[in-house]
Amino acid sequence: MSAIDTSDYASNPGSSGDPPYRRGIHPGMYADRLWTMRQYAGFSSPSETNSRFKKLLENGQTGLSVAFDLPTQLGMDSDDPLSSGEVGKVGVAIDSIHDMRQLFEDIEMSSISTSMTINAPATTLLALYIAVAEEKGIPSSDLSGTVQNDILKEYISRGLYIFPPDPSIRLTTDLISWCASNAPRWNTISISGYHMREAGCTAVQEIAMTLSNAIYYVREAINKGMDVDDFAPRISFFFACHNNFLEEVSKFRAARQLWYEMVENEFSPSNPKSSQLRFHTQTSGVTLTAQQPMNNAIRVSYQALASVFGGTQSLHTNSFDEALGLPTEESARIALRTQQIIAEETGIREHADPLGGSIVIETMTDSLIEDSRNMINEIESLGGAMECVKSGFQQRVIHESAWTHLQRVENGDELVVGVNSHVNEDDLDFEGLVLDTDAELRKASELSKMKKNRDQSIVDDSLQSIRESCRDKSNLMDPIISAVKVEATVGEINSVLREEFGTWVSPSGV
Repeated sequence: MSAIDTSDYASNPGSSGDPPYRRGIHPGMYADRLWTMRQYAGFSSPSETNSRFKKLLENGQTGLSVAFDLPTQLGMDSDDPLSSGEVGKVGVAIDSIHDMRQLFEDIEMSSISTSMTINAPATTLLALYIAVAEEKGIPSSDLSGTVQNDILKEYISRGLYIFPPDPSIRLTTDLISWCASNAPRWNTISISGYHMREAGCTAVQEIAMTLSNAIYYVREAINKGMDVDDFAPRISFFFACHNNFLEEVSKFRAARQLWYEMVENEFSPSNPKSSQLRFHTQTSGVTLTAQQPMNNAIRVSYQALASVFGGTQSLHTNSFDEALGLPTEESARIALRTQQIIAEETGIREHADPLGGSIVIETMTDSLIEDSRNMINEIESLGGAMECVKSGFQQRVIHESAWTHLQRVENGDELVVGVNSHVNEDDLDFEGLVLDTDAELRKASELSKMKKNRDQSIVDDSLQSIRESCRDKSNLMDPIISAVKVEATVGEINSVLREEFGTWVSPSGV
């Protein structure tokens, strides 16, 4: 990969809002527009999650972020035998349009931005969201938000994939193409470094693997007939923020500049927004400890501060009790208040890139750019992101990095307060959120009742339309939207896709 000459940026980093966007994508940054406070939430039933959403909005949250349970993320219904024990546990269970209606009951979908962490069945969940909005009289063109839709990182680190690579990428690009024409305000993919970083990779590896995945998606969309300016302005990114404060600030600045270089060099877009890296940040779950859990509130505060110094567009702050269970209402409120204090009491929002020009920050930014570029070039030399996924390259890199980190903690070379430093023996007296153990049975019962009362022939016809679309290679979004409107379920739709596309096991990298 050739590089635009930016060798003088360490001594003269330029201005915020100017290419290569090292200092931020907007001239005034938070003085003009504050980052979106988007707390990730979802558990048990759609109605309980709806209540949590409303409480977060009442407390000043400015965007919604939906956590789905494992069955939903794997395209399975709550009454599937394989879903047993997991319904509503790590997110909300969504089976049908009835659940999506409950999830957004009395929430104005045209005025709130909604992020959905969903990948393999992203087409189905976005279809449900669009169908419910249309019932409320809101056209898809008025909806704003993000669907993650990033299957590569599922193969690499997270494991919640369903289909083989080629049909999975087809689903990704079908969604991108459909939204370009029908939902122009929707961010059609959020390329995630977060899960790779949480699995154990370094900051350099997070940048390199995320941007390598992103360039692969751009190439695939163009190969499907799209122009880079048709979709690239609606691409977003998702990064983790860990504890090395100055490295994390520099990481975000480096990623912005490197993405600008990569897009400009290969695609020469006409729209400046096509080469701007816009990103959401989540503070690090893997750095939270079950020991001395209140310490996590301090970790989260510094991670959130680094995210803001780095120029994030959207931020989720983890709750201090997440190493022990799902956040309580109180801990979620404290996490949100952490962002609000940074925004309203520190004065940081008055300055774009306030650490810009620091010798340490600028030198570290340059170092991260150089090291990340070298890894991107290595991935390219091996055939690109997808070929490396198929060979297990990224998986192996993460395993090795995670093992090195674990050894450093166990040897005491890296200190973790409460774990191998300043340890207390009696610090686990803690009561977390307790889920209703009967919720899964009720959910399965409701789903069974819904299936008995619907017009099965119409559902069967809608599923057949999806099957035909799979075979004739037409865009799948419209038939999936039609299917959810007549009460086809997430599991039924994705069962058809499984039958047509098959399944796959990603190499472990071990």
